[in-house]
Amino acid sequence: MSHQILQPEGWPRPKGYANGIAAQGRQVFTAGVVGWNEQEEFPDGFVAQFRQTLENIVAILNEGGAAPTDIVRMTCYVTDKREYLDNAAAVGAAWRETLGKVFPCMAVVQVTALMEDAAKVEIEATAVVAE
Repeated sequence: MSHQILQPEGWPRPKGYANGIAAQGRQVFTAGVVGWNEQEEFPDGFVAQFRQTLENIVAILNEGGAAPTDIVRMTCYVTDKREYLDNAAAVGAAWRETLGKVFPCMAVVQVTALMEDAAKVEIEATAVVAE
């Protein structure tokens, strides 16, 4: 593994993400990735789009020689914070099924809109692959 979780002494352990990560190696970045398929069609519903977005990220990382376990940072943009929170269990299940037990540094931000009108979620990822 090319990274170390940074957990200050006495701080509560975050659930589902890391406060910080120190990493060395070759960096692989994704653009903002949305949850459409190869024909640029979106599935119905927030959770389906979230899952497809993660699958798309994995495919891009694989092209760069990275795996989900190499992810050190993600920024997740959602158009509806309440929809994200109300579907937390299903989002967590999609996360575990797609990425496994990967807990990068992560931010989730509500935005008023994404560039693709039908998109409900967009995620950027950074991976660091051990040399």
